[in-house]
Amino acid sequence: MARAEKAAAVAEIVESFNEASGAVLTEYRGLTVKQLQELRRSLRGNADYAVVKNTLAKLAATEAGIDGFDDLLTGPTAIAFINGDVVEAAKGLRDFAKAHPTLVIKGGVLDGKALDAKEVAQLADLESREVLLGKLAGAMLASLSQAVYLLNAPIAQAARLVGALEAKRAESGQDLAAAAEEAEEAPAAAEDAHVGSEEEAADDSAAAAEETTESEDQPTEA
Repeated sequence: MARAEKAAAVAEIVESFNEASGAVLTEYRGLTVKQLQELRRSLRGNADYAVVKNTLAKLAATEAGIDGFDDLLTGPTAIAFINGDVVEAAKGLRDFAKAHPTLVIKGGVLDGKALDAKEVAQLADLESREVLLGKLAGAMLASLSQAVYLLNAPIAQAARLVGALEAKRAESGQDLAAAAEEAEEAPAAAEDAHVGSEEEAADDSAAAAEETTESEDQPTEA
């Protein structure tokens, strides 16, 4: 490989390292071209699976500041550059390796930290981002429901209290109206009673005067 081509190839691998959130180093000895294509399809959306030359990968890892890859770069090497869900990418590689034992997961790197094969397997056992987000959303929804209940409880109590006060006020208003009506009727009743008393007194006076006149008109016996 010409020096320019070599430099370009190394730069391309360095760029892949820098743009990826993680990478998993594998040995694909024994896999057919068809199986490699199948593996790439299974990782699509989460990782780009690229076959690399060990010498170029070593130079690129060093240039990208990644340590711990030198001892792993033996045999036919391919690197899964993760650009999506890290857990899903690890799961995809693990599941494919179970179905095709010739695929060997050697190790990887995540956020600049080197991972061995066991740590990559542990990563694959974690719950995916989608599942975690679903659980988080469920927890937030439950918390929100509780918050709404706690907020609505005092409001409902206040509403019942206001309703009771309104009912009491309405009842008091009826009592006040009745009292006012009675107060309005009381003077009229008193006036009627007073007029009646005067009329009775006048009638009594007239009767007394009439009796006096009759007594004067009667002749005195000798």
